[in-house]
Amino acid sequence: MAHQGEGIPWPEEFAPSRAPIHVRNELEIAAPPSTAWAWLIRASDWPSWYANSRDVRIEGGARDLGPGVTFRWKTFGVSLISRVEEFVPIERLAWTGRGIGVWVYHAWLLRPTQGGCLLVTEETQYGFLSRLSHLFMPSRMHRLHQVWLEALAKKARQGAPS
Repeated sequence: MAHQGEGIPWPEEFAPSRAPIHVRNELEIAAPPSTAWAWLIRASDWPSWYANSRDVRIEGGARDLGPGVTFRWKTFGVSLISRVEEFVPIERLAWTGRGIGVWVYHAWLLRPTQGGCLLVTEETQYGFLSRLSHLFMPSRMHRLHQVWLEALAKKARQGAPS
């Protein structure tokens, strides 16, 4: 059974109340949700505007994420295999990720506002590597997720990807 929290239908095992690590960031931006969404799902381009992502390869060679899509990438210095678990266009996106010593659920919400949209990203994590990173660099994930939101806002203000 999923736990609803701030609009995210969390899988039971990843509910923020259960996971040892939970980070939430949000940013209101001056761009429509559809434009922010277009940049968010264009995972193949993340490394060009978000420095904490590298070597993004979407299964089947696609450029964009979609329902059930698997992708491989590096973030926070860890190689992950991720799978899109929730895909509600222009509203919600979430994926799981597994790597050595880490198991994550990363969710995004896009909410229309009067001047554009509110972007929310949350992540819960398990694993020894997650715990070590959190112990020695407790604010790192929060800080870099804020960088991701700010970079996404900048791209969205420039218009939709071509």
